[in-house]
Amino acid sequence: MKRRTLTGGERADWLRLSRTRGIGPITFFHLLERYGSAAAVLEDLPSLAKKAGGKAEVKAPDLSDIQREIDATAKLGAAHLAACEPDYSICLAAIDAPPPIIAIRGNRALLGQQSIAMVGARDASAAGRRMARDLARDLGQAGYVIVSGMARGVDGEAHAAAMDTGTVAAIAGGIDQIYPPQHTQLYDILAQRGCLVSESPHGYVAQARDFPKRNRVISGLSLATIVVEAAERSGSLITARFALEQGREVMAVPGSPLDPRARGANRLLKQGAALIESAEDVLNAMEGISPPSFDEPFAERFDARDADVPPALLRAVHEALSPTPMRIEEIVRAVDAPHRLVAAALAELELAGRAVTHVGGTASRAV
Repeated sequence: MKRRTLTGGERADWLRLSRTRGIGPITFFHLLERYGSAAAVLEDLPSLAKKAGGKAEVKAPDLSDIQREIDATAKLGAAHLAACEPDYSICLAAIDAPPPIIAIRGNRALLGQQSIAMVGARDASAAGRRMARDLARDLGQAGYVIVSGMARGVDGEAHAAAMDTGTVAAIAGGIDQIYPPQHTQLYDILAQRGCLVSESPHGYVAQARDFPKRNRVISGLSLATIVVEAAERSGSLITARFALEQGREVMAVPGSPLDPRARGANRLLKQGAALIESAEDVLNAMEGISPPSFDEPFAERFDARDADVPPALLRAVHEALSPTPMRIEEIVRAVDAPHRLVAAALAELELAGRAVTHVGGTASRAV
């Protein structure tokens, strides 16, 4: 995939395909590489699903519905941005299964700068809040954009402290949805002085299952993720796990072993995360780290050219799947077929409602 600006019609096709039920980011990019354009994929959707044994018709949203979403987004002062376009974050484009298209509101130039994510407890201690403010302020002054999730606690402190130097908020709901409600003022300031990012449809109210997806965007936008206070089952640890899977640096601020809010961060330190006590520690850890190039992520992972999947391979891939997600590399070994053909088979099976591909390079049988 080449980096280029889409026409309005092409962007609408990308949005329509990405909003089609049964098409996640992995399937989206495999199909795009295979067919060459979103318009060509949309035209062939019915036959693809039927070939893989799907009983229900796969139907993309009506173009009128997509146009309403585009118009509502524009009325808010926001815009859609596809993964191939110049203003789309190179760091985010490099992750496994990036959002094909995002809505952005605010200063899109911030997406092109080097960023560090900062996440942590919603009920952060006074010391944790101060640490978040100090790190965000000092790292901002050192030239880094601060990325977080607009949650209470550490997120809010980080955004506020970095507002003068640049901050980006990834949100789980639609670009027009403010969560938590008490951050209405923060949302408005971010829209004016920072940048808001969402991969959800306009008007969509986030559910619990959407926040891990948001967390992968937070880490994906960033070269490194810093955890400032996190309990054992904190969502911040999910962000840290995504960062590791994306090949990004993970750092943590140590805390008292007597404070449950510090146990998750302390565990990350035991597992090898960089210990952070000041912005200087972060800057030292960042030496030699640079953003990936644009063409790296798409050249091999989504190569589906000439991927005409034999019926026997479709059956073999489906039989190899289990209800528990398994890595695509395991499926490749199990069926003894090229990765690109297995990926194409999974795309067709997902369209047919017989498989599910997951963020992190795994797939499972649909149940």
